[in-house]
Amino acid sequence: MKICAIICEFNPFHNGHAYLIEQVRATGRFDGILCVMSGHFTQRGDRAVLDKFTRARHAVLGGADCVVELPAPFATSPAPVFAEGAIKLALSVPEVCAVAFGCEDMLDFKAVAGAALEENGQFRQEIARRLADGESYAQSYSLALQKICGANVNSPNNILALEYAKAVLKYRPEVELFPVKRAGAGYNDRALGGTYASASAIREHMGEAHIADYVPPFVAAELREDEAADTRWEAIVKYALAQTSAEQLAQVYGGGEGLANKLKSLQRLKLCDIIAQATSRRYPSSRIRRALTQNALKLTAEHIQKFLEGAGYIKPLAVKADKADEMLKALSASPYPVVITGSDVERLDGLNAQLYEASRFADDVWCAAAGRDVYDCTIVKC
Repeated sequence: MKICAIICEFNPFHNGHAYLIEQVRATGRFDGILCVMSGHFTQRGDRAVLDKFTRARHAVLGGADCVVELPAPFATSPAPVFAEGAIKLALSVPEVCAVAFGCEDMLDFKAVAGAALEENGQFRQEIARRLADGESYAQSYSLALQKICGANVNSPNNILALEYAKAVLKYRPEVELFPVKRAGAGYNDRALGGTYASASAIREHMGEAHIADYVPPFVAAELREDEAADTRWEAIVKYALAQTSAEQLAQVYGGGEGLANKLKSLQRLKLCDIIAQATSRRYPSSRIRRALTQNALKLTAEHIQKFLEGAGYIKPLAVKADKADEMLKALSASPYPVVITGSDVERLDGLNAQLYEASRFADDVWCAAAGRDVYDCTIVKC
């Protein structure tokens, strides 16, 4: 069986995501499509607009064969950790032979990744120079890479694509990369128009009827603006910030370099104002949201790094009914334990158990904000 993996968030699943899956399926080269999807929180530091089981079901209805969860510690981390955690999990399944992803530019991502991994003296000097000028590390890194290699990775999907390629080279270099040029709106584009809109634009316009033009009907039927959940999530984030010292906050990814002190000085403001006033060239808003979210989820960079180095499990969320036996058999060949039932959870130990509990706590927090429970689902068959 040949499986193509897609790293995703589907927050929510939209026409562009369906297009990506269609492009993979149209090759006729793969027997299955496996999605590794963020659970209840995302790499931008956002609370997912729909629960993970619903989003996984949407993915299967939209063409995927199976969706497994990317544990919360990786899902809420900066691009290198997010990508490595997801790729490591996907490539633990022996029958995964390719990784597909959307990108803004069709580059030879393996070649660029190889150059980035070398990080020669000129490359490091260029990063140091830009950091000294007040740029963020992510911006300094991408601009240095553009100058040294001539590759434009200064866009969200290209940045993630590069990190996927670096992780593939680290774990299974023979695995194929399958880039698909992004159709329609850009990653951060807030405007609606044409056939494809970004997930950011869809989230921003969820209360409007014409949002149905940009998502499949089965998604449109379940998308609802939830101001009460947004209010509860803000309260959770602000309470966690108030309860955390600057020293503790500095332990989350991105909390260093003075950001922790800055956030503590703003903690009495509204969440949107905290993010707006803390944002700068050195502190992008995505870094601020991730730091606040990881603080609320009690995740530290030290613990996440330990998980990245030595932990993993496979939690299937949804599977296509007529592919269930094939896909679950493929997953069971991974060295990571497959977690579906309560007894599977009980057999987890060590770092695997800690990683699962960290994700379960993230589920608890999401449910507290959403005002409902979603634990009655073990695996959805569509």
